[in-house]
Amino acid sequence: MEIGAQQWLALDHEPPLTPEAACELVWADRAYQEPPRAETHLRRALAIAPEHIEVWVALYRFYFYLGELEQALPWAERCIERTARELGLPPAWQDVVADGRDFSDFDAVKPRFFLFALKAWGYLQMRLGNVEQGRAAAMKLLELDPHDRVGARLLIEVLDRFGVDDE
Repeated sequence: MEIGAQQWLALDHEPPLTPEAACELVWADRAYQEPPRAETHLRRALAIAPEHIEVWVALYRFYFYLGELEQALPWAERCIERTARELGLPPAWQDVVADGRDFSDFDAVKPRFFLFALKAWGYLQMRLGNVEQGRAAAMKLLELDPHDRVGARLLIEVLDRFGVDDE
């Protein structure tokens, strides 16, 4: 997810992490070259702040960059679900419509975060071989963001270039 969690948090009044949870995230970052140790710190942060989006994004990134895509997927899902709820959107991203909301406005941080979380989820689905779900997510992104500021068209082009269809 390309938007920084801290930017989303600062602009949308997410309570700051407790010092203890923030410290665990710092230690996890410093231990990145030792994944078991980094994961221990991330799990401690999660135990301290189980509903904090910054912890969820940190877990998503950790698993994503380790190539453990199946473990990254639930964290992207949580970000989508929570952001949809906070925006008053339907719980299923498939049912989301722009409905006068400008998802292309990059000053609207929460809608933008929703798009990037959905893009991350779609990309993970594609990488995991779930092409239909990945393509559906990319198509939804284009519907919500017709100017394609999040780059969904690239995901579709990659699928098309490799001759993968969504049937």
